[in-house]
Amino acid sequence: MNVTGHTSRPASIRDVAGAAGVSYQTVSRVINGHPSVKPSTRERVLAAIDELGFRRNATALALASGRSRAVTVLTANTTHHGYASILQGIEESARAASYTMAIGVLESAEEPAVAAAVQRAADAGGGLIVIAYDPAGVRALGAVPAGLPVVGVVETPAGRPDDDRPWVWTDDREAAYEATRHLLSLGHDTVHYVAIPSSTRRTSARTTGWRQALREAGAPEPRPMQGSWGPAGGYKAGLRLAKAPDVTAILCGNDDLALGVLRALHVSGRSVPDEVSVAGFDDAPHSAYLTPSLTTVRLDFTGLGRAAFALLHGVLEESAPIAPHPVSVPELVVRESSGPPPARD
Repeated sequence: MNVTGHTSRPASIRDVAGAAGVSYQTVSRVINGHPSVKPSTRERVLAAIDELGFRRNATALALASGRSRAVTVLTANTTHHGYASILQGIEESARAASYTMAIGVLESAEEPAVAAAVQRAADAGGGLIVIAYDPAGVRALGAVPAGLPVVGVVETPAGRPDDDRPWVWTDDREAAYEATRHLLSLGHDTVHYVAIPSSTRRTSARTTGWRQALREAGAPEPRPMQGSWGPAGGYKAGLRLAKAPDVTAILCGNDDLALGVLRALHVSGRSVPDEVSVAGFDDAPHSAYLTPSLTTVRLDFTGLGRAAFALLHGVLEESAPIAPHPVSVPELVVRESSGPPPARD
């Protein structure tokens, strides 16, 4: 209750109009970013909105515009660093734009399960974002019916996509290339690679960047070791690599794999970085606090999520053209886990 003893209620658009001395139609135009409002009037309305604590009602906005202010994200994973950070970026941007966000988990890559998940998302209305980092996500992106607004968060494409592909991605090829060049520059003869699964049957962009750096340096090209997404896969691969005394540098497809590799080298009696250098990928929060701290490549997955929502928002509001594009430049983060190879006898 307020100080007069009456039950308080949320401020309405008419309350804002009264406080600002304008019509409620003018308040509506300010809320929706209409360019016809004078700057001085806009400032007065925004000040009244802040003073009264007015909050836009998503349902009312949807009714007024004829569009659902909602987005559904389809993803096969919600816990791995890249996936979770993308979801964080989408949610932050959606909330700022007064959109609601739902998550649809792709529990299987089988066609019937994917089709059902896509249909549920379509039935919910609004727009759709698909995280296509795995076979289930790739299949879901391809199964979205024509006419449904959709944005895909994809692996680095092999070539420039058509302009009508509403995709965003990080430059994984360049990131792997720079990480491999860093390890080679320390004096290692070659760099072994423990790979994450690819979303398709083709060679992943990370593998391509690793291989390109080796070829430019004239270094031997070891066969990539297929890991998984988590530390267990890295640990298994690390145990095998630790047995080979000529292995002095390892690039891992993500930081979780690197965590497993570090543990495997430790239990095998191989010192990091004195005997073996290890580099990860993604700059997950734990990577700076491992012992030794992990050299890695920083990718802005949260920014990628924001960019995906911004692209979808432009489509839904008909305010921006569709344009596929990479997001952010990878940043090599050199820490304690990389160093020169051991001196030869």
